[in-house]
Amino acid sequence: MNCIQAILTIDTDNLPENFQEIIKHEQEVVAQWKEDGILEHLFLRQGRNGAILIFKGVDEEKVKELMETLPLYKLKKSVEYFNLMKQF
Repeated sequence: MNCIQAILTIDTDNLPENFQEIIKHEQEVVAQWKEDGILEHLFLRQGRNGAILIFKGVDEEKVKELMETLPLYKLKKSVEYFNLMKQF
């Protein structure tokens, strides 16, 4: 199975006052993706400066479109995308 990994890094030095509201909305969005079967895994980065998302069943272009809809995307420092082939 091929997957797309997206690594989101946010700018933690410039968080808005409503950051907790943004996080709540973010959780709702990714929960819907999980329910829809397109998000396989979500890992929070230990430094709390972003997340790693593993998508399945969608191409890289679609993943980029989806990522741009995330509430935290507006706070991004960077986003990296990697096409992966699952071995086991």
